[in-house]
Amino acid sequence: MTFSIVAVDPATGDVGVAVASKFLAVGNIVPWAQAGRGAVATQALCNATFGPDGLALLADLPAATVLEELLSNDRGRERRQVGIVDSYGGAASHTGAGCQPWAGHRTGAGCACQGNCLTGPEVINEMVTTFEGSDGPLADRLFAALLAGDRAGGDRRGRQSAAIKVFRKGAGYQGLGDTVMDLRVDDDPQPMVELARLIGIHKLFFPTPGDSERLQIEGAVLAELRTFARESGHPVGDAGGWAPDLRAAIDAFIGTENLEERVDLDARTIDAIALDYLRAKQARPAKS
Repeated sequence: MTFSIVAVDPATGDVGVAVASKFLAVGNIVPWAQAGRGAVATQALCNATFGPDGLALLADLPAATVLEELLSNDRGRERRQVGIVDSYGGAASHTGAGCQPWAGHRTGAGCACQGNCLTGPEVINEMVTTFEGSDGPLADRLFAALLAGDRAGGDRRGRQSAAIKVFRKGAGYQGLGDTVMDLRVDDDPQPMVELARLIGIHKLFFPTPGDSERLQIEGAVLAELRTFARESGHPVGDAGGWAPDLRAAIDAFIGTENLEERVDLDARTIDAIALDYLRAKQARPAKS
């Protein structure tokens, strides 16, 4: 009893899934994705093996063939719903005759949307239309499509959980992993509102390349960071300029604030979003 979208951006290599449901922790069951392979959403009377098995098959086969392969070996296929997208933009979806109404699916350019126990076909139609009509990072397009489906009616039983996963080779934390975004709301009366809040926080701490102006850490900017570090309890030393003590203090301060993805102390740069965030935070009165 779920609606979801699987999608790919062949230009960037991003693959991902977004899903919402009146079901506890839907993000633990439905969405599967892997950089360089594609994405799978397995739902209705969920066959959880479709996730890992589908991703394994996507290493060599297109989405439509993977879907056929998975269903051919499944006795419960008439109660399953599955959406698959491959890394080249091929998409395929299945809705078994035994899924709870309204149930259906639709594929679009680089995406497949599917849902069951919905208010009607408008949910899926709005998701595909929104995804195809949007641009920007895949995560933003996935969430926009999911939100459109929710606003069109979504799960007819109500709301409880939502999730989004996006992967790309080498695009994860510090360039050492593939996870672009992996967020879940497991139990909330307004999961879309909470997911939007989490995405906003994620964008602060895990930026996309070029999303903010890079500023040199020198002059007034260096002086500000020195003050911020000192006021946060990091020993900055007495020497001016880029003394070792000051660099160590700023490094520790930035790490404490979880802004290491937005600061490059080797290049001596900080992006404008991070600096604005620190300025606003330092300006807030301390809690008693």
